[in-house]
Amino acid sequence: VKTMRPCDFANNYQKKLLSVVRCPLSFSYLCVMVLLNKYKPGGHKINHSLLWEYDMNNFDWQSSKTIVAQRVIELGTPEDFYAAFDLYGGIDGFREIIKTIPHLSDIDINFVCVIFNLKREELRCCTKRQLI
Repeated sequence: VKTMRPCDFANNYQKKLLSVVRCPLSFSYLCVMVLLNKYKPGGHKINHSLLWEYDMNNFDWQSSKTIVAQRVIELGTPEDFYAAFDLYGGIDGFREIIKTIPHLSDIDINFVCVIFNLKREELRCCTKRQLI
């Protein structure tokens, strides 16, 4: 198991902030905390371009919640996160879905662990990797 130094984690985290949350580097960790603290239920819609290969006229949001959560984590903006919170029972509901995602990159794993206060052992993608 590769141990990350604090500076490695900070660099990866800043990259994640830029790619997922679209925040300037100067806001760093606080930017994502604002993402969660600014969430107000209602009125948000997930960008359909995150699910480009699906027919959105017949898309079942509940049965595909793992796919939706994975795409929001990998490619979403704050608006997509808010929409996912609305769809899946708030931040706690989204947090439970994250635990069932079968594959996430290391940067995405670090991101969800920090932001949603999860342990790597709780994530299916991490326990699955250990079995291989």
